[in-house]
Amino acid sequence: MTSVTLLDTQARAMGLRLRGALHPTPEDDAPDGSGTVLLLGPDEPAFWGQFTTSAEYQDGLPDPLDRWSKRCIGALADSWGGTAVFPSDGPPYPPFIRWAERSGQAWPSPVQLLVQADAGLFISYRGAVALPDRLALPTPGQRPCDDCATPCSSACPVGALREGQGYDVPACMAHLRSPQGAACRDGCLVRRACPVARDFSRDPRQSAFHMAAFLGE
Repeated sequence: MTSVTLLDTQARAMGLRLRGALHPTPEDDAPDGSGTVLLLGPDEPAFWGQFTTSAEYQDGLPDPLDRWSKRCIGALADSWGGTAVFPSDGPPYPPFIRWAERSGQAWPSPVQLLVQADAGLFISYRGAVALPDRLALPTPGQRPCDDCATPCSSACPVGALREGQGYDVPACMAHLRSPQGAACRDGCLVRRACPVARDFSRDPRQSAFHMAAFLGE
């Protein structure tokens, strides 16, 4: 039977990594007939170089990252005999946060964002592949926040992300649009404060790309 390690290797060749896997139950709302759901996110730092040399990034059309994700993850799904699923599919939208938590590799952080075993607060899921077979799953991880001083909880300069509170989106966006928000536009200070993510290299141009999309620029 195919192993998740082999599939992860194949995903890395396309700038992606396996960031979690689960055996879905009926409550998980996976595609019918799914035995295993594989969650895929960027393979940092290789991802940015592969994406920026793609046709989707260079053609000037809207939503280049979503289009790149659908092409690449769709190709993986075809080669693996599975079904590609994307966060934008819907409504109703696939429950990616539930899948991530069920994978045993991601957990709610003190600031409510998901924290992942390898990517920390920089985790993002570009899509998933639902396979009919039940593959052996990776060993569940341990929530890193349990033994952490949680610097993320006080890292936001305007308190838009604080422990035990929701995300103040208007305050965040206003700060990002101000001269004082320049450092955040190079990468969210809350995400960068996560000790798990200290070695998770991300090109500042990539962070700027995501921030521009967030701000609708």
